Amino acid sequence: MSLEAITSIAQAEAEAKNTIAQAELRSKQLIAEAESAGKAAVEAANAKADSELSELRRQAEEKAKRDADAAAKKLEREQAALSARADERLEKAASIVVERIVKD
Repeated sequence: MSLEAITSIAQAEAEAKNTIAQAELRSKQLIAEAESAGKAAVEAANAKADSELSELRRQAEEKAKRDADAAAKKLEREQAALSARADERLEKAASIVVERIVKD
């Protein structure tokens, strides 16, 4: 082989090594960027999920409070109605007892 051919081959090998080194460096950079972007996306998704969960929890608590208040008011009305009926029956029973005592 001639000196020129050997020099050409050595130069080609050096260029190939340089190209491979640059490609490896670039691939490491791309991997680091992708990992960083992936972590950022996961963090953003977690933050959004936390925010949505907080909002849903707040809405559920508000609904539960409204439902509990409505149930309490309904029970108060039912209690008042039952109490009124009991008072009417008590008065009626007292009238019957008085009436029977007076007849005897």
